[in-house]
Amino acid sequence: MKKKRTLLFVHQSSELYGSDKTLFYLAKSVNENINFNVIVVIPDEGPLKRLLEENHIEVIISSVVKVSREMFSFWNIVSLPFNIVSSIIKLNKNLKGRKIDIIHSNTLAVLVGGFYSKVYGIRHIWHIHEIIERPKLVKVIYPIIVNFFSDYVVYNSQASKRFFSKGNKSLEKKSITILNGLDREKSASSDEEIKNIRSSLFKVEEDDIVIGLVGRINKWKGHSLLLGSFGELVGKYKNIKLVFVGSVAPKQEILIKNLKAIIEEKDLNKKCKIIPFQNDIWKIWDSIDIAVVPSIEPEPFGLVAVEAMLAEKPVIASSHGGVKEIVVHNKTGFLFEPNNSGELCIFLEKMITDKNKIAEFGINGKNRAEEKFSLNSYSKKFIELYSNI
Repeated sequence: MKKKRTLLFVHQSSELYGSDKTLFYLAKSVNENINFNVIVVIPDEGPLKRLLEENHIEVIISSVVKVSREMFSFWNIVSLPFNIVSSIIKLNKNLKGRKIDIIHSNTLAVLVGGFYSKVYGIRHIWHIHEIIERPKLVKVIYPIIVNFFSDYVVYNSQASKRFFSKGNKSLEKKSITILNGLDREKSASSDEEIKNIRSSLFKVEEDDIVIGLVGRINKWKGHSLLLGSFGELVGKYKNIKLVFVGSVAPKQEILIKNLKAIIEEKDLNKKCKIIPFQNDIWKIWDSIDIAVVPSIEPEPFGLVAVEAMLAEKPVIASSHGGVKEIVVHNKTGFLFEPNNSGELCIFLEKMITDKNKIAEFGINGKNRAEEKFSLNSYSKKFIELYSNI
């Protein structure tokens, strides 16, 4: 009988946002394959850890040397080599001598996988989910680091591949693109469930049109941009409401405070609601009418757009990054010029005033998501890659 190979996934967090979900779906699919065992390394406790363990996937809590903008201070840079060495030692201790065949670093934000692979001579895949434009030093140095520490580099979209490997022939030779995949694992919510979410959580009336931005609250997801466009329409359309669904990263609570201040300043308290991260995101999507992805910086992929489409929701999104590979303009939604509040406003109004278009785009979007971004295709391509290493 063929011996199973062991894959070590290294990931940056234990939350359940975009890259966390793609990690879970992939790890679950690979672990169910008869040829592989999976171990996942994450830095802390959280919902991702619980979900992995519920699906019989081994989890190790260990330092992953997580990269952030705060790291690029003098003292953090000085201490980085010591952190890397101590993290390698700790991870090796946690693995208890088990043989690892392949290391898969999921996102650029983790360094320990690459260094561990070099120290112990293990094949390393760096899975890139980011488009990093700032700081410029990172933009210049990171491709060099990834090239040196990787045997294979996988991008989650053509947009991230073009951005990251452009002009680096050595990196391009070891690079491939595997579009993220997602299946809806839960059936559509009942009318009663939707009614309950809309009334108790969203605080909206039955005939209101709910516009939703779902995802991490940060500086570049476009919350303020959407508020500006929404504010232009509330006086004209009394039945529209806006919901932001998501939370901030630890120590970023000021972003919630700032967002609430903008809502207060625009007198939108009765029209706009901020809802913390929800574990059952499908009930949320089923209860929203129009999805918006107004990112002011390019989305490397845009998994949230696929989620919305699987829930038969039209998507209005900024026309840059990976989301351009997901949303088909004037068929599954609209693509607007990035940072253009006026154009976003125009497309919102087109949706608000045409419920037939909302339904039509929703059906088109679901069909496209199921055809182009299936979990089966996504996991199959990775399993083929692992099998050939």
